[in-house]
Amino acid sequence: MRKGAVSVSEINDREQTEEEPLRSGSRAGRAVWRRGNRWCRAGVRSRHSRNRRRRQKHGIRRRQARAAWFFLAPSLAGVAVFNAVPFADVVRRSFLDAMGRTRVGLANYAAVCENAAFRLASLNTVRFLAVCLPLLMLTSFALALLVFRRDGKGNLYKTTMVLPLVIPVAAMVLVWKIILCQDGVLNELLNGLARAVGGTDAARAGEAAAQVAKLWDRDWVNSSAAFPILIITYIWKNAGYDLLLWLAGLASVSESLYDAARVDGAGAWARLCYITLPGLSGTFGLVLILSVVNSFRVYREAYLLAGSYPDMSIYMIPHLFSHWFLTLDVQNMCTGSMLLVAAALLMAGAAQTLRLAFLRGTRRKKRKR
Repeated sequence: MRKGAVSVSEINDREQTEEEPLRSGSRAGRAVWRRGNRWCRAGVRSRHSRNRRRRQKHGIRRRQARAAWFFLAPSLAGVAVFNAVPFADVVRRSFLDAMGRTRVGLANYAAVCENAAFRLASLNTVRFLAVCLPLLMLTSFALALLVFRRDGKGNLYKTTMVLPLVIPVAAMVLVWKIILCQDGVLNELLNGLARAVGGTDAARAGEAAAQVAKLWDRDWVNSSAAFPILIITYIWKNAGYDLLLWLAGLASVSESLYDAARVDGAGAWARLCYITLPGLSGTFGLVLILSVVNSFRVYREAYLLAGSYPDMSIYMIPHLFSHWFLTLDVQNMCTGSMLLVAAALLMAGAAQTLRLAFLRGTRRKKRKR
């Protein structure tokens, strides 16, 4: 064996001598035990401290929740007394007779659905929603894209487009009636244009003027053109409100995404499809719901334009409820209200479904890329 080499037996003897104090309970063994016990106690203390902090957080949250419910209690009580209780009574009365004493089941619903005025008002309301909502959302979105500037230079255009929103409805409708009535501005302009076209021949000037004078004397509000006029009036009045919502959504989209897309060579249409529209998915749902809710307030414009008995094309649900209220037909009002609530819930569900489908489509496009 070489000098300085260590044999296997010496290595085993050395390991046994090193393990001997630990086995025999010597000072080194007790030190190791104390060290391990200290580590164990430290772990237990850290676990207890984590649990204590967790309990403290839960306690703070419970106290905050109690405080929130305490401050919300007056409002909730008001909602319960003035909204929930009357709504429950409406639900109950929709299944009772006119005196509110005998249960009639679904007879009230069948009678209201067979009512010709209710069918006409419902059809006109659905047609108004189907035509006006897409036009309103597209118009407001296009205007928002045109005036949106992060440098603040588009504030003048924003103010101009929001001005119709702050004009009182009565004043707005008065201006439209001045333009569209039988002796209004529109008829005078059309008659003047017709006179200019038909008065080229001096010999027939007097005869043409007499004929043209009666050519445009149409009452636009109380004719078949009442429905397009109502849509134009409503969009002109409410586009500014949706414009503000779209602008808030556009401001929330990060500018760095557009910068990265420009660096990658994406055009305006690609940035709109892959950055702007996915970033406005939440805003789309909000604008759609608020637009549907606000569309039921079109009664103001229709009533002020044409009165309680307008043209058949703009006879809406609010007109029908106004007539039921004047005749104190509580039974039909309760039943019709429940049908409107069911229709509103269906539209809300359809809007949520469209939003989810839009989100799934954008996610699939991202995965394909």
